[in-house]
Amino acid sequence: MPISSNHWGLYTDFYELTMAQGYFYCGKKDDTTTFNYFFRTNPYQGGFTVFAGLHDFLKLLLEYTFNETDIAFLEEQGFNKEFLEYLRTFKFSGNIISANEGEIMFPGEPVLQIEGNIIECQLIESMLLNILNFESLVATKAFRTKLVANGKVFSDFGLRRAQGLGAIHGSRAAKIGGAASTSNVLAGKLFDIPLSGTQAHSWIQSFDTELEAFRAFARTHPEDTILLVDTYDSLMSGIPNAITVAKELEKEGNQMQAIRLDSGDLAYLSKKARKMLDDAKLEYVKILASNQLNEYVVKSLIKDQNAPIDGFGIGTELITGKSDAALDGVYKLVEINGRPKMKLSENIEKVTLPCKKQVYRCFGDDGTFYRDAILVADENPEEAEFIFHPVYPERKTQITHLHKEPLLNTVVKAGEIIREQKGTDEIHQYLSKRSELLPEEHKRFISPHIYKVGISQKLMETRDALTKQLLKKSSV
Repeated sequence: MPISSNHWGLYTDFYELTMAQGYFYCGKKDDTTTFNYFFRTNPYQGGFTVFAGLHDFLKLLLEYTFNETDIAFLEEQGFNKEFLEYLRTFKFSGNIISANEGEIMFPGEPVLQIEGNIIECQLIESMLLNILNFESLVATKAFRTKLVANGKVFSDFGLRRAQGLGAIHGSRAAKIGGAASTSNVLAGKLFDIPLSGTQAHSWIQSFDTELEAFRAFARTHPEDTILLVDTYDSLMSGIPNAITVAKELEKEGNQMQAIRLDSGDLAYLSKKARKMLDDAKLEYVKILASNQLNEYVVKSLIKDQNAPIDGFGIGTELITGKSDAALDGVYKLVEINGRPKMKLSENIEKVTLPCKKQVYRCFGDDGTFYRDAILVADENPEEAEFIFHPVYPERKTQITHLHKEPLLNTVVKAGEIIREQKGTDEIHQYLSKRSELLPEEHKRFISPHIYKVGISQKLMETRDALTKQLLKKSSV
């Protein structure tokens, strides 16, 4: 994070601190707990979610402490001095198991499992949700674009439209999802992301003529000249002037890289531009496009309209995760002092699963993803014969014959990160390989096939028994 701080204890919601003080004074501060992070639905009415943000969350977790100014501020908010002394030496000391960053995940299954005392697990909740929900949302959006771009590159142009400093983590998530580069210079430095960008309309307007503006830019950037051609009239002015400059660059031993279209009918204009460039024997000059793009527009341009566009700059809709404002990831208590815990609700989708767990990906005979199985952590996956639909247990799948792979691995032990974190390129490569194993019906945009996630008989029986106990207690 670019904000100058090595202490992130205040990066939380107020009620996390009020609960923590309550735990401290009512004798629960040493209770051992387990929380699960999961999401309830896929974003964009899609068939999957790309898990992202783990690296950034763990980095801030190591710095989740309270300095003297934090303590003074909390004292002003009315917190007790004894509790504040506890916070003065606070550091997360628990364990975390997690899916790999870049893993393809599905609703209802644990993505992270956090173990520790109840105060430390409670305090980190808001930061965890803030980072993981946002980065997973943007990474999923970016990967959906990658799936339909047909090998064409796209760049993150979202800094100016992002929600404040969310642009920093958003650019990283976009790279994980498949963006080739970013316009965000700070994100490029922090996360080693290639940078891209040329000029705005203001550059063109600052000169007396468009041709003068193009020539000036080519003089200062002769080896990477990309010209924005729609300031006045793309076909009548912009592209002809770009052709003139491209020919001048050729005489100097250089080649213009591309033109960029930023308005109008991009399919029509790109076809006209391609012909004009080719007729001028400038077949090597690429055509880039921007202007309110998303995965649906990219799909239409490339697959439906055969637009000869070589790359895209995508801003608002990528960096904000439009049209979904947020991923509905949640963080729920599932065990305390070795006893399973769960939340009941009149809304069946909000009923949670108790116990420490492990998620196993089951592969079909063809080696592709077939089912995900949620088991109690101490279960032997080879002894789990069936998995059951969490709501309709009559729907079950036999998994004894299937190859299984555990998805959750230890990343933090006793408060220390024990697993090397990967760079954005390596995470994207992992995502791409996993995507190859996801059947195509789960990737389509319209009514994607629902990937099946089931629970073991032991987990189902534990849940059902605990439900009866809780309903009995609540009815007294």
